[in-house]
Amino acid sequence: MAWVYLFAAGVLEVVWAFLMKASAGFTRPWPMAGMVVFMIGSFGLLSLSMRTLPLGTAYAIWTGIGAVGAFAVGALVLGEPLTPLRIAGVGLVASGLIVLKLASSH
Repeated sequence: MAWVYLFAAGVLEVVWAFLMKASAGFTRPWPMAGMVVFMIGSFGLLSLSMRTLPLGTAYAIWTGIGAVGAFAVGALVLGEPLTPLRIAGVGLVASGLIVLKLASSH
């Protein structure tokens, strides 16, 4: 169950990061309020996953899901550029997440 919590926490991290961007520097109240709600949910689920998963694994995978997810949202929703180097970089991050998952004993 810890991995489910961790994955959900990572997805919520992507949502709050997107809402942070949508808040336009904290000048738009509704995206800001949503960001806080999703941030609390993300941290709460991360905390639950850390009951059994090692700190380093859980935190690295949580931030990695957020980084890869935010990259995808930026490209697919916000029209950010998909250059070969950016794709290679996010591919390296995703590869690291897979290695961490495979190396985990949980």
